[in-house]
Amino acid sequence: MDTGGNSLASGPDGVKRKVCYFYDPEVGNYYYGQGHPMKPHRIRMTHALLAHYGLLQHMQVLKPFPARDRDLCRFHADDYVSFLRSITPETQQDQIRQLKRFNVGEDCPVFDGLYSFCQTYAGGSVGGSVKLNHGLCDIAINWAGGLHHAKKCEASGFCYVNDIVLAILELLKQHERVLYVDIDIHHGDGVEEAFYATDRVMTVSFHKFGDYFPGTGHIQDIGYGSGKYYSLNVPLDDGIDDESYHLLFKPIMGKVMEIFKPGAVVLQCGADSLSGDRLGCFNLSIKGHAECVKFMRSFNVPLLLLGGGGYTIRNVARCWCYETGVALGIEVEDKMPEHEYYEYFGPDYTLHVAPSNMENKNSRQMLEVIRNDLLQNLSKLQHAPSVPFQERPPDTETPEVDEDQEDGDKRWDADSDMDVDDDRKPIPSRVKREAVEPDGKDKDGVKGVMERGKGFDVGMEESGSTTKVSGVNSVGMEEAGVKMEEEGTTNKSGGDQVFPKT
Repeated sequence: MDTGGNSLASGPDGVKRKVCYFYDPEVGNYYYGQGHPMKPHRIRMTHALLAHYGLLQHMQVLKPFPARDRDLCRFHADDYVSFLRSITPETQQDQIRQLKRFNVGEDCPVFDGLYSFCQTYAGGSVGGSVKLNHGLCDIAINWAGGLHHAKKCEASGFCYVNDIVLAILELLKQHERVLYVDIDIHHGDGVEEAFYATDRVMTVSFHKFGDYFPGTGHIQDIGYGSGKYYSLNVPLDDGIDDESYHLLFKPIMGKVMEIFKPGAVVLQCGADSLSGDRLGCFNLSIKGHAECVKFMRSFNVPLLLLGGGGYTIRNVARCWCYETGVALGIEVEDKMPEHEYYEYFGPDYTLHVAPSNMENKNSRQMLEVIRNDLLQNLSKLQHAPSVPFQERPPDTETPEVDEDQEDGDKRWDADSDMDVDDDRKPIPSRVKREAVEPDGKDKDGVKGVMERGKGFDVGMEESGSTTKVSGVNSVGMEEAGVKMEEEGTTNKSGGDQVFPKT
């Protein structure tokens, strides 16, 4: 078992990394419904930018293998997974009690292809963990993932399946300690709750706190039992800007990395913390948001980058495109190349947008109090807690295959211990395609779903060492470069235990 804190062999210069990028061409077709702020179309917009900026050619582009029932049940309750698999818009009126029981309805609606959507985004996150565990990449990216509110037995905050917990469980097969960092504007409650009582996973969430969804994440919520002090919550107020954010982020995360020494890091890059988000109230620039990615990347620890919130979808696509460039060590040109969603980005057609002049309600004094309190909590931790020697679940083998490979029987390595469902049949597509309109004119009436919106310097210096890339049209949008990556896990843990039985 890896003891953590290892450097990446392919990145000794602190710049270049081998990056795996997971993308399913169908993901943008899933549609939460009229007026709902969560729009999976933003993933397709992000992919279009990556293609036309020429970034895809610098990564291994993989199509995730859908997570299976037993993969999802490594964290989620069997009856909840069964419900997600069976519920449809046509049958939901016959299951009112189940809808209430599992909190599926207004914020988390039933829509065509719901279960396939969950399988797709969870498969990408677990697949990224498998790649990292096998040393096949330094950074894995799944912008469709990062749905951090889902609980073991219920949906929450637009999230149905908690792909982050599933990805961390996969990483724990190889690494003694895994660090989870959340820069979404909303508290990462589902992930924190799952690992609240263990010292093998540290969760750190930077979020808006006070009369804001989900209402959790107080600075005094620090973990329980052996997990005491392994949950860190950084409560912030409206209008926080880049400078104030990094006054906390860099010293806190620098100390976490020094003391906890994780074997792998999962960074949830929710883009609703950007200035001008439809549901958010922070004032971060895209560069300020991406500085968190750059900082965590600088530690040379296997890194899984995930999406999350983000409801002004033109800015979400801008942000995740730029952060993909940061992961690659490539500086992306501000002028945007023409592409199929070009009209979303007018009138300037640039990658970066200026923050607003909104008031920053986070005073310097308040930030220093928060920073000092959290650093004090960190000082109470033992350095790099160890795990007794135990048997762990077997690795998940995931041989790659080109999408156009004809002989499916040859996709699997004879020595693989992957448990393949040979009798699995393709799930028919019942996806309702979203009528795409530029979201600059969002006039959708949002009722229940809008309640969610209501309710340092340790890093390496990389300036001057990145490659400048301008927009190119050399990569087509038919996903010709997408490879099929079949992912899955072979073990299911029972009971209430959320980390692998070892």
